[in-house]
Amino acid sequence: MKTVISTNEAPGAIGPYSQAIDTGSMLFASGQIPINPATGEIPEGIKAQAAQSLANVKAILSAAGLTTANVVKTTVFLADMNDFAAMNEVYAEVFEAPYPARSAVAVRTLPKNVLVEIEVVAVR
Repeated sequence: MKTVISTNEAPGAIGPYSQAIDTGSMLFASGQIPINPATGEIPEGIKAQAAQSLANVKAILSAAGLTTANVVKTTVFLADMNDFAAMNEVYAEVFEAPYPARSAVAVRTLPKNVLVEIEVVAVR
């Protein structure tokens, strides 16, 4: 079983992909960049962008009836690894112990030249 999860509370897909796919036991959310879904604007600075990306993740989880407590794995893509500590401060405000497994990688560039993109895998 494969169900598409979609919400207007997070930015719509800007390509041929779904916001998330729910398999019944697991949810695979596409990477969320820091676009405010209400305005289409991108906030300035890594902390504001991390917060918006995580707000978008939370909206998708909510649309699937889940919370950040269901997240078992995250991947954080950073345009500059020097932003890791600041991103991590915001991240630590969203996730609680036991924390999800996480990878954080620096990439050359991200869509719309944002500073961060965050994807998650969650379980029921």
